[in-house]
Amino acid sequence: MEITRNNLLKIIKLGRMQFLIAGFILYSLGGLLAGLIMEDFSVFRFLFGYAILMPAHLSVSYSNDYFDQEADSFNTTHGFTGGSGILLENPHLIPFSHYFSLFLIGLSLSLALLFSWYYSSLAFFIWALFGNLLGYYYSAPPLKLSYRGLGEISTVLTGLIIPGFGYLALTGYIDLKILLFSLPLMIFQLLFICSVEIPDREADIRGGKNNLIVRYGRKTGFRIMGFCAVSGSILLGLLFFSGIYPEVINFRVILALCMILMVPGVYGFIKRPVERPEATRLSFLILNSLVILALANASYFAYLLFFL
Repeated sequence: MEITRNNLLKIIKLGRMQFLIAGFILYSLGGLLAGLIMEDFSVFRFLFGYAILMPAHLSVSYSNDYFDQEADSFNTTHGFTGGSGILLENPHLIPFSHYFSLFLIGLSLSLALLFSWYYSSLAFFIWALFGNLLGYYYSAPPLKLSYRGLGEISTVLTGLIIPGFGYLALTGYIDLKILLFSLPLMIFQLLFICSVEIPDREADIRGGKNNLIVRYGRKTGFRIMGFCAVSGSILLGLLFFSGIYPEVINFRVILALCMILMVPGVYGFIKRPVERPEATRLSFLILNSLVILALANASYFAYLLFFL
């Protein structure tokens, strides 16, 4: 394949960089929390850790588009949903998409091995290996998790894996603090996956996927999202009320920030639209609220760590 400027732009679009932004915010939450707990923050370790997560996360976009071609052929691209649409319009990029995803996984694991050796943290390499495998087999055979009713479980686990990357990069270990902190994030990831499945329901049915929205419909999806918005927010506030985290993190501020998500989440729970256009608009509103909430919390942690 000739690498022309036109092909390069399509390859970049195929990577769906918007997912990297959300992933970096989640990673930052784990890293900044570690900095607040340790009262120390290594910029080099933080950036080195993200240099390992980034290709792993990026590889998922290329592998998913490669293995989801049939399902995506029935779909329309909408930001976080429906695939990139690039492979359907440019079949000459199909082999590249798969090989490049494998290259990115190899790059991530090579850097993870170097990190683990340099900082004597075997846990980091094991974490990176599990994260890469989970991302690849989300849509790749033989596991094809998203086609076997297990896609939500793998997505929920990213609420632990991605912030865990940031925490491990700074500390070199996983402990109870990051495990507990990840619980509300995992609940929010269930909200996330429902929000991206809602617009794709018809296409996913035709493409043979087996997920929550395919099985139970959009009304149930909005009920789940509303429950996740409220329960995840309350749990997040309770964690910082418990006294096991640095007292500088004010649980009242956390709960106030969570209103960013709770309000549209509860609205979705009440409204529960079924028709695709209205359901898509509302699911994207809730999804964007989730990203804004994560960014607000990361900004709050950064303020406490660097400016207070």
